[in-house]
Amino acid sequence: MARKKITVVGAGNVGATLVQRLAEKELGDIVVVDIPQMEGMPAGKALDILESGPVYGYDSFVSGTTEYVPTANSDIVIITAGLPRKPGMSRDDLLNTNAGIVKSVTEQVVKYSPKCILIVVSNPLDAMCLVALRTSKFPKNRVMGMAGILDSARMRTFLAQELKVSVENVHAMVLGGHGDTMVPLPRFSTVAGIPVTEFISAEKLERIIQRTRDGGAEIVKLLKTGSAYYAPSASVAEMVEAILKDKKKIVPCAVYLEGEYGIRGVFVGVPAKLGFQGVEEVIQLNLSPVEKAALEKSAEAVKELSEALK
Repeated sequence: MARKKITVVGAGNVGATLVQRLAEKELGDIVVVDIPQMEGMPAGKALDILESGPVYGYDSFVSGTTEYVPTANSDIVIITAGLPRKPGMSRDDLLNTNAGIVKSVTEQVVKYSPKCILIVVSNPLDAMCLVALRTSKFPKNRVMGMAGILDSARMRTFLAQELKVSVENVHAMVLGGHGDTMVPLPRFSTVAGIPVTEFISAEKLERIIQRTRDGGAEIVKLLKTGSAYYAPSASVAEMVEAILKDKKKIVPCAVYLEGEYGIRGVFVGVPAKLGFQGVEEVIQLNLSPVEKAALEKSAEAVKELSEALK
């Protein structure tokens, strides 16, 4: 059986760390591509990761390039390209610059890998997914964005710290746009299967929810240059693994909605089943009126951004 082929667009912090994680999981052979001005850089990082193979024990072949020809016939392409956020910058400030980048990248990807599944990581995430969907003209199951796993991972981290339990015991669900209007759902968040509301006061929970919303900004502020990349790359790797191993794994991610949750025509974070076909099913939770209103508000914010694209 031929090995799977994965392309990572963008050899910056998110892209390069993702390549390392994919190689360590032995999910396939990996090509990392960046712009011609970065000549040598993607190849150098790829070679460095490849040379970790004998020590770490993986046989994934890793290569780097500034051209799209070597990416041909990829099974999955992950777009991490784009400008990162700087302190004081909202995700929306990045909108039109990154839209141009994602559009030109998607055109190249479609030309060389017309059957691939696209995972978008570039910010502002939900709007960039729409750019990729429109540009690629792929069916909606083959275009998705990574956000919900990351937001949920942040919430799980804070809950585990607060309760002094293993992160493996903690499950959290975060819906909505990847930004200030995200919708953490404590009612669907559990510790060893027990609702988290049994363990923690409403006031403490509210603080954790707010810290989750500000999770990206907290790291941007601490780093002073650039934004998070270890947890984002781990989150993408989980999605890639679910798809390539046909796990039918349910994770929160940004998918194109056509009436689910009463939302239409935008990418919003919801639980989705991932397998060989990409997004194989959107899981519809039975939301309370308050939760539903929060999700609609989040979708509205995404819609405004998406309209600003035109």
